[in-house]
Amino acid sequence: MKVLRLCWLALLLLVVIAWSVPLRLSAQESTVSSRSADLDRRIEAVMPKVIRWRRDIHQHPELSNREFRTAELVARHLTALGMEVRTGVAHTGVVGVLSGGRPGPTVALRADMDGLPVTELVDLPFRSTVRTAYNGQDVGVMHACGHDNHVAILMGVAELLAGMRDDIPGTVKFIFQPAEEGAPVGEAGGAGLMIREGVLENPAPEAIFGLHVWPERVGTIGYRSGPLMAASDRLSIVVKGKQTHGALPWGGVDPIVVSSQIVLGLQTIASRQIEVTNVPAIITVGMIQGGNRGNIIPDSVVMEGTVRSFDEGMRADIKDRIRRTVTSIAQSAGATATVDFGRDGNPVTFNDPALTEKMLPTLRRVVGDKLRTSPLSTPAEDFALYQQLVPGFFFFLGITPDGVDLETVPRNHSPLFFADEAALPVGVRALVALTLDFLAGER
Repeated sequence: MKVLRLCWLALLLLVVIAWSVPLRLSAQESTVSSRSADLDRRIEAVMPKVIRWRRDIHQHPELSNREFRTAELVARHLTALGMEVRTGVAHTGVVGVLSGGRPGPTVALRADMDGLPVTELVDLPFRSTVRTAYNGQDVGVMHACGHDNHVAILMGVAELLAGMRDDIPGTVKFIFQPAEEGAPVGEAGGAGLMIREGVLENPAPEAIFGLHVWPERVGTIGYRSGPLMAASDRLSIVVKGKQTHGALPWGGVDPIVVSSQIVLGLQTIASRQIEVTNVPAIITVGMIQGGNRGNIIPDSVVMEGTVRSFDEGMRADIKDRIRRTVTSIAQSAGATATVDFGRDGNPVTFNDPALTEKMLPTLRRVVGDKLRTSPLSTPAEDFALYQQLVPGFFFFLGITPDGVDLETVPRNHSPLFFADEAALPVGVRALVALTLDFLAGER
């Protein structure tokens, strides 16, 4: 009889467990659904502002280290949200700190603010007609890389999170950075100067997130664990020959011929000397200047270019090979040559594998089957400098409208570059969700 009673009690316990587990799961699902619906309402409410900010910034682009108007707009907004705001960081950078209502870690979010010396050809009611001086030339200015979207998205994220501060377990640092495209000649700037001026201190973030609009289908998110974007180094070569009459080349040393041989020699490094089955590399000479008359062999030639790679060891090896190739070819012709890689190269944009794995469920929840694994991307990003000091995750936000051919769509830096505003709420939701999930330790 006692055994029978124990059996009945065990059966009753199983029935209770069987009923209670679905109830608990249902309650959890209901809580998640309620939070998602609340976030949807908040995003819908802030989107008119985000679109207005984006159009305003797009219509008034500013070059690197000259983002005065944009910085003022951002600083006013963050101040109105009750944040601790620091301005003038790395010339025009703005940093806002939002302290949550509960203790927890610190996470940083970054947006870049600068435009490019490009004359806009997109027919928009808010197209840029700005012109300014750049390197002694009168140029048009355009947000041809989409940084206007980045700023507007992060301003929207700031407003949403500020409205939730009492429930935030930790601190959010908003970094609005100038000069991602590179500081003007003779000036420092960008992420490197932001770091030197303490942007990753007081408080120090335990993770940093950033995004970049990209010519992929609108609303998609592209990511890659590990290397995502290339390291980029400026390449400057000066070839010194001996000036002579164009009819008497044996009377001098022709730096133009030597430079031509150097350009071809450099291409053998990428095609024949490195392990291309590991990761690719690109050596580009984009400018050659030498001489001023067709019948004079000049004294010197200047070449400018870039070197792009995806592995720090390979990056150093390629630089050694470039120096050896340039000096050897010049010496063989009786010329001399110097090679300079500058001081402000960008390292590989490297997504921390553990952080990437941790945050992927968040992005799947945001975009579902629109989450894509991105191929290696040869452009560079100075977000990589933050990632050298803090675990970071950088991803692409698709902005190409449906029906537009992805193979022929104008790319970033084109005067025809266009970003569909339907991507803006996706960017806002992604950064908000990544921030909240990281701070809460959720997956």
